[in-house]
Amino acid sequence: MKTYDYIIVGAGAAGCVLAGRLTEDPSISVLLLESGRERHSPLLSIPAAETVLMGNPKYDWCFETDADPTVEGRSMRIPRGRLLGGSNAINGMLYVRGQKEDYDDWAALGNPGWAWADVLPYFKSLEQAVEIGGASRGRDGLISIGLPRDRDELCDAFLKAAVKAGYPENPDYNSGDQEGFGYYQVNHKDGRRSSAAGTYLKAARRRPNLTLLTEAHVGRLRFEGKRCIGVDFRHGGQSQWATSRHDVIVSAGAVQSPQLLELSGIGSASVLSDSGVPLVHHLPGVGENFQDHFAARLRWRVRRPITFNERSRGFGLVREVATYARKRHGLLSLPIALGHGFVRSTDEEQRPDLQFHFAPASYGEGSSRRLDTSPGMTLGVYPLRPESKGSIHIRSRDPLTAPAIRPRFFDSELDRTKLVAGMRIARKLIESPSLDPYREYELVPGRDVQTDEELLAYARAHGDTSYHPIGTCRMGSDEGAVVDKRLRVRGVQGLRVIDASVMPAMVSGNTNAASLMIGEKGAAMVLEDLVDGRAT
Repeated sequence: MKTYDYIIVGAGAAGCVLAGRLTEDPSISVLLLESGRERHSPLLSIPAAETVLMGNPKYDWCFETDADPTVEGRSMRIPRGRLLGGSNAINGMLYVRGQKEDYDDWAALGNPGWAWADVLPYFKSLEQAVEIGGASRGRDGLISIGLPRDRDELCDAFLKAAVKAGYPENPDYNSGDQEGFGYYQVNHKDGRRSSAAGTYLKAARRRPNLTLLTEAHVGRLRFEGKRCIGVDFRHGGQSQWATSRHDVIVSAGAVQSPQLLELSGIGSASVLSDSGVPLVHHLPGVGENFQDHFAARLRWRVRRPITFNERSRGFGLVREVATYARKRHGLLSLPIALGHGFVRSTDEEQRPDLQFHFAPASYGEGSSRRLDTSPGMTLGVYPLRPESKGSIHIRSRDPLTAPAIRPRFFDSELDRTKLVAGMRIARKLIESPSLDPYREYELVPGRDVQTDEELLAYARAHGDTSYHPIGTCRMGSDEGAVVDKRLRVRGVQGLRVIDASVMPAMVSGNTNAASLMIGEKGAAMVLEDLVDGRAT
């Protein structure tokens, strides 16, 4: 048994940021435990490799939901990174902060200190924005943010169609004004993934005050009364434990953070009783408030062989590999989704409530994203701030048993109405005359699907998660909240949760940027509390 100042469970986006920031003080000792392995595949640095990494059990936990009655009883994959770096190491690399109103709403929900003005400095501190102007953007951070390395003919035509349809062009949707269309910003540098593990953690690993253990599976948190004093884990085939002088920080993500709390006796008394876990503290919000973006993806056949489909096979792939090796440009340097759109579903909406992802590619359903053999394009859409909520709870005391994920993706009538509106807008955009030279015909849903009821039925049968789970250890001051505004677990001492699970409501867009920010702000809070504690 060893003692550290802080123990961090999970080396995903927030966990890597925490390890990097806390170890900048040489007097602070940190133990970072990651249940996945350290992987060295060149695929991890290649932006386009998202389609190969997700769904591969070497890199992905491949969690699956229970049958969801709101989507015809289907079960879906919930990809989560199973390696050092977590999901930040295998995701699509799209960098979206969300809207300033999202964070103002967080503050209004009982979380002072989390409004846009409060979180903006932490977004800026993590960013090294390349060729993106504006006072709201960071310049000296560790995560390199830039536009895709190459423009794409088909994406350019799509963006032209959006502008001709009356939507604004928006070159920086992360400035605080999100509405409009353009190319997505990507966390990459010189055509390679810019990740939390490759920046924050890489710097921390050079410091003697960090101890990093991979393939270390934490089974439970240790308590003395209501104080968390350490963790029990398995490493190298042996049971071990470590203690913390200050805090244990759970940073295992929206699926596994609530799982670990419940395995340790923190959660709803009835849930714990059903699984035979002794109760340490009744906290009924643990595992509740699960949210994700549920998307419908519409696909079209393209007339000309200019899409990712044919560029990713045969001689086309050989040529792309050579281009990437020489110049770090070409297909392999690009995310699969290139074009963004943030729009309002109706004129009555005060701010964008729909997000579009345009891909000059067409692919099958699910997390595998296998590309078609003929030219195609895809336009995905989802409501930005869904009302539908589900839950994640343990099934047993066995820490290696995956939790029950019950998303209820399509519970809210408003979510259903907005998604159908988004599908109609998607069709309007792709049917624009600007795309006549490229568009051949609609593959799915297909032109025989026309009424709202038919579009809704297609979404129920074929819609899918967008891999943005949040909220299962939500922040707040009410009885259903799991952590307080300083990310301390309510009702116990020495325990924090710092990752996407603390989000009290969904941000307007992809969630990885907000997760990185939570890591930055969370680290600052930990250090502030340490200084205050030393002063008293």
